Amino acid sequence: MWQDEIVEEIHQIREAYAKSLNYDLDAIFEDLRKKEAESGKEVVSLSRKHGLTTRWSGRARDFGEDAKDTSRRST
Repeated sequence: MWQDEIVEEIHQIREAYAKSLNYDLDAIFEDLRKKEAESGKEVVSLSRKHGLTTRWSGRARDFGEDAKDTSRRST
């Protein structure tokens, strides 16, 4: 079976990192959070914001007070 050298190297690095923290997921998580904070880089969440609707839903009330209701409901 063919093996990618780069992928193998990544697996070795990941294994060594996990082993250095005794495979403790809480310790790994805490270490990653610490490194994230020390990096000084802005971290952006790409998760969906609660309460926003898609632009096709017609529920303008979720977008703010100034938005118009663009729904095309028949009366």
